[in-house]
Amino acid sequence: MNTETDFTVTQSRRLFFQSSGFSLGSMALANLLHHETFAARVNKPTLLPRRPHFAPKAKRVIYLHMIGAPSQLDMFDNKPELKKWHGKACPASLLKGRRFAMIDGGKMSLIASPYAFNKYGQSGTEISELLPHMRSIADDVAIVKTLHTDEINHAPAQMMLHSGFGRGGRPSFGSWVTYGLGTFNQNLPAFVSLLTGAMGGAGTSLWSNGFLPSVYQGIRFRSQGDAVLFLSNPAGQSPTDRRRIFDAVKTMNESSLADIGDPEIATRISQYEMAYRMQTSVPELMDISGEPESVLAQYGAQPGKATFANNCLLARRLIERGVRVVELYDSDWDHHGGLLTRLPRKCQDIDQGMTALVKDLKQRGMLDDTLVIWGSEFGRTPLRQGGSATGGKSVGRDHHKDAYTMWMAGGGIKGGQTYGETSELGFDPIEKPVHVHDLNATLLHLMGIDHEKLTFKYQGREYRLTDVHGNVVDGLLE
Repeated sequence: MNTETDFTVTQSRRLFFQSSGFSLGSMALANLLHHETFAARVNKPTLLPRRPHFAPKAKRVIYLHMIGAPSQLDMFDNKPELKKWHGKACPASLLKGRRFAMIDGGKMSLIASPYAFNKYGQSGTEISELLPHMRSIADDVAIVKTLHTDEINHAPAQMMLHSGFGRGGRPSFGSWVTYGLGTFNQNLPAFVSLLTGAMGGAGTSLWSNGFLPSVYQGIRFRSQGDAVLFLSNPAGQSPTDRRRIFDAVKTMNESSLADIGDPEIATRISQYEMAYRMQTSVPELMDISGEPESVLAQYGAQPGKATFANNCLLARRLIERGVRVVELYDSDWDHHGGLLTRLPRKCQDIDQGMTALVKDLKQRGMLDDTLVIWGSEFGRTPLRQGGSATGGKSVGRDHHKDAYTMWMAGGGIKGGQTYGETSELGFDPIEKPVHVHDLNATLLHLMGIDHEKLTFKYQGREYRLTDVHGNVVDGLLE
């Protein structure tokens, strides 16, 4: 979807007339004064809603990324055969040609999950005992067991998942979506990220606009203090003072825009204006204390705390107010050790909140057109790392890029299914493999976007989120 296509130009023109409140005469006068053609106006970066390529199933996205890669073998991908191999050396044939991040050389032994699995819902979906709340949404989610990626280390794999490329500089998923579709609320960012714990290895690249105009960059909201840094007025400065400063800066920026024509100046003008409006809209949004006690209890949310549960509730509040993409990042899932201690604690951190999010959206009639995605950059190996030959408290699992699990719900996803199958010991997909490019092609499809047509010309080449790859996974769709 190049900025010069009919998709963007015609829809932007219509929405410009509808939303501006200008008369045709005043628009003409403004164009004369600023030496600006109407065509130049509609081709400027904008967050006004845009028409998708075809009727979408999903209008909004909530993306839950577990930084560090949870162990799919202990949460979703039950492997009874591993119990027979527990503590035994892995057959050399299964290791040939494989790369691992941390374990290397010598005899590598296999380790079974210490956690029990059971089947839940009418679908009989298998879920680990580590996720007792999630059992109740078994029929709402599609669990994909055959994800695979090209990258073996965290930062490149995080960028691969979110931007389609294992190095920095490319636009993130949320930026591509907002570039293609715009947003519903001009008083809030189109794309918001929330973080619990430390930032991922890829850092702000996870919500970067890359080479897209900066209006499509994700904005990080903080759960404590100022939700957005420097949003509050400085001490001793009144709202009137702030408005006067904004107006003065806007005048200078408009003069520069008329002289230079750089679309980034137009972005700067619009972002200053949004920042001013956000001074009113954001504090109300971020204050969850007004939610009914029953809702707070459902999420396990605690007003004033920086928790994953709070962020799940904030995600619902954000999309309710028209934000297009909300991404939640939760850290400390890199379990090279602590399979018996750290993994259960992390599952407890997320289980209630993410389950409540799906239920709450469903109860409000929002799940049908809201796409919820849970996952990570890769998974964990069936091989033991650390501990004794048969386990131990310090035992963990290394990175595994060849087969891992993600789940999705709502927004046109066919729930109550387990998609794909991995080998007996969990090393590889043996049925219905899904590459991260296929995942992104499918997510865009659900949003009404043809992933091959969502493009942006940069340095002489047309780029897209899925690079030159990707196929829509029809089996996941309703």
